[in-house]
Amino acid sequence: MESSAEGVLNAKVLPPSTPPARGRLAGLDGIRGLAALFVVLHHCWLMSFSGFPSDTGPWWLSPLVYGHFAVVVFIVLSGFSLAVSPARNDWQVGGLRRFARRRAWRILPPYWAALVFSLAIAWTLVPQPGEGVPTGKTVVLYGLLLQDIAGSPSPNGAFWSIAVEAQLYIVFPLMLLVLRRAGAIVMLGLVTAVVVAIGLLASGVAVVDALMRLTPQFAVLFAIGIVAAGVVNRPERRRPAPLPWLALLFALPVVALIAVRGSAWTVDHFFWIDLAIGPAVGFLLAAVATGRPSVLVRVLDTRPIRSLGSFSYSLYLTHAPIVVVLSTMVVSPHMSPGLGKFLVTAALAVPLSLVVGRLFAAVFEIPFQRHRSWNGLRAAMSARLSRTATAG
Repeated sequence: MESSAEGVLNAKVLPPSTPPARGRLAGLDGIRGLAALFVVLHHCWLMSFSGFPSDTGPWWLSPLVYGHFAVVVFIVLSGFSLAVSPARNDWQVGGLRRFARRRAWRILPPYWAALVFSLAIAWTLVPQPGEGVPTGKTVVLYGLLLQDIAGSPSPNGAFWSIAVEAQLYIVFPLMLLVLRRAGAIVMLGLVTAVVVAIGLLASGVAVVDALMRLTPQFAVLFAIGIVAAGVVNRPERRRPAPLPWLALLFALPVVALIAVRGSAWTVDHFFWIDLAIGPAVGFLLAAVATGRPSVLVRVLDTRPIRSLGSFSYSLYLTHAPIVVVLSTMVVSPHMSPGLGKFLVTAALAVPLSLVVGRLFAAVFEIPFQRHRSWNGLRAAMSARLSRTATAG
């Protein structure tokens, strides 16, 4: 969730006529943070109302049924963030080994730590809803990020998307190669054609249907993010304009369809809905990254929301066991499913998840962002211990 992707670092919002400087693109961390918080609230909703995918809560909480779409945002944003630097360098990834090492260094330490955390809770307190107690197979599959290849009791309801994103990292250099040689439209068209073919054939061909476990539509979303990153680096006169209105134009028909058909139908058709909403997310990210609309960018780049984005990956990784424990062991013994249970669960789980996520990031995520090797990390830890000993 990624999500979990890095690569867009600090910079001020620039006037629309000025090409974006190298550095952080304001607003994107805020989107990442709000998406992670939305997933937390979605899981609070799931623990408080019965009947999912039917929407059995009050109408004003209906958006929380669709936590899946926050992951859609993460995937597009992941492709976008990873592609910003290559887009500035003729779509060169900078070496496959270096890319793989940096992705593993960024993603795996927090993920593995969260896996241990999740397994400990599932083994000692309560497993995830609808899942059995994790087994040795769970440890192997989830440890190797193969949970979408074969089934086993899940220790964490949010982990499914991490495997998908890891697989997208594998095809990322290939996508850039096609884009570099044939152009963005050809790359996006090829990926979309393959994925749509899978969707059309899945119901009648067992081998193709097995591919649906891999959430193949996310490959298109990832490719949309890559193409959107190229738009950001164009001069103003060569960008699709106006980007915010294009995002709205593509989003409105999908939102209307969801409203008309309802949550059960929507969840059953996530494959096609994801493909339909992807362009809107891509245009939104391109718009925000180029400073438009300025009011939205300023809100997304306020300190609290930007800070939330700085540990959104850790929040995403750790919140599900916390929500389940609080709902099952603290709230459920005293309250029946319904609005009251949701409000109490959210009131307890959201702040605790934020605190745990921030502390978790301080230990397992941020140090790996600041130091890009074991030598650098050990040197930083030694320096800190030396300063602590001197101060004592």
